[in-house]
Amino acid sequence: MLADAALAVACFVLVAACARLEHPDAGGGAGAGAGAGPGGGRDERLAERLAMVETQIAARGIRDPRVLDAMRTVPRHWFVPDEVADRAYADDPLPIPGGQTISQPYVVALMTEALHLQPGSKVLEIGTGSGYQAAVLATITPRVYTIEIVPELARWAAGVFAARGYTSIAAREGDGYRGWPEEAPFDAIVVTAAPDHVPPALVEQLASGGRLCLPVGASHAEQELLVITKAADGSLTQETLAPVRFVPMTGAAQDGEASGEER
Repeated sequence: MLADAALAVACFVLVAACARLEHPDAGGGAGAGAGAGPGGGRDERLAERLAMVETQIAARGIRDPRVLDAMRTVPRHWFVPDEVADRAYADDPLPIPGGQTISQPYVVALMTEALHLQPGSKVLEIGTGSGYQAAVLATITPRVYTIEIVPELARWAAGVFAARGYTSIAAREGDGYRGWPEEAPFDAIVVTAAPDHVPPALVEQLASGGRLCLPVGASHAEQELLVITKAADGSLTQETLAPVRFVPMTGAAQDGEASGEER
């Protein structure tokens, strides 16, 4: 069960939740309108997206023009059910089917900016959720790989990508704890669920100069949003961006398979 996501601006506490979806046919909003790809349907609710970026994202310090443009471009209402689509551009996480949530726009923008993406960067996302974060990434670079551990959710997101024309996104079902070694190395890796330690495989799969952004901490408690950078000599530097709350990473991160690894 996901922790409720909220943002306390006064103390700069970000509360986020990885999007999780149990019933791909519920709601209908995310998969509706097949054929409206990245180049079509973009004027839908454009004024709301522009206001969202101005008041919720740029006003809070996000400056990367590629990230701001991506947040203006991707229709968030494509990735939420019809019953909450009227609130798609509010400064809130929103429920998606299965009793889960999609993170608020600012959190998506913050994590995307932390990756320092360039056009052509190769990016791995762990935790596809409803597909919104991957769509934002794909607006900046065509080389996006995303993994989702929940089968129903993996199918949902793949359906949205196909219906909306996000053909450059490589999506698969699986446990993202060990990354995607066949496609490594990656210039950037973003994780949308919180392990209690940094997965060693993800660090190994970073390219020289690569950046890993992920929440780390105990389940259903305050966690730290970290950015880890790999230097040319393989050394690592770590920065803490903010306190957050994310759903825990499941699979190998929890079932004991990682117990013998160095933490």
